[in-house]
Amino acid sequence: MTKLEQLLSQYAAYHLDHKNVVTHFIGIPMIVFSIICLTARAGVQVSGFELTLALLLIVASVIYYLSLDRIFGLMMLVIFAIAYPFAYKIAQWDMTAWLATSIGVFVVGWVFQFIGHFYEKKKPAFVDDLVGLAIGPLFVLAEFVFLLGFRKDLQAKMLEIARKQRAEMDVKAAHV
Repeated sequence: MTKLEQLLSQYAAYHLDHKNVVTHFIGIPMIVFSIICLTARAGVQVSGFELTLALLLIVASVIYYLSLDRIFGLMMLVIFAIAYPFAYKIAQWDMTAWLATSIGVFVVGWVFQFIGHFYEKKKPAFVDDLVGLAIGPLFVLAEFVFLLGFRKDLQAKMLEIARKQRAEMDVKAAHV
């Protein structure tokens, strides 16, 4: 099993209900975008270029995603490249508008997450493993790619492992 398969399966074990996955299609992009907005305001000028905390987080994330899978990593790079200019523009607003928008989007994104987990009847994956916070965006991208009919072999393997892990989680919860 590859590291990608392991991480996606582990995350998917908490996300087997279709309604939960749908809420994540909304919530996770909102949360990620809000974090980019919040961190795009902190930066320093380097040779006439503003290097922001958001850019550093994006680079680190893309490097991590590329280490897991080149195709998904490149797709995440494209998504971040599209999102960053919008987030940077919001970060240039006055303090009140920037914070209200960024925090508002963040909170609404988490509301969607928790609604999804209400349907799932499982806590969010990051509660048991903080790596889930980094894998969430990759999981949403993978689910989108699967919906388009691509990487079905990865999807099948991920779901097979996730269902086994979920069954183990359920047995463990029944004994508590």
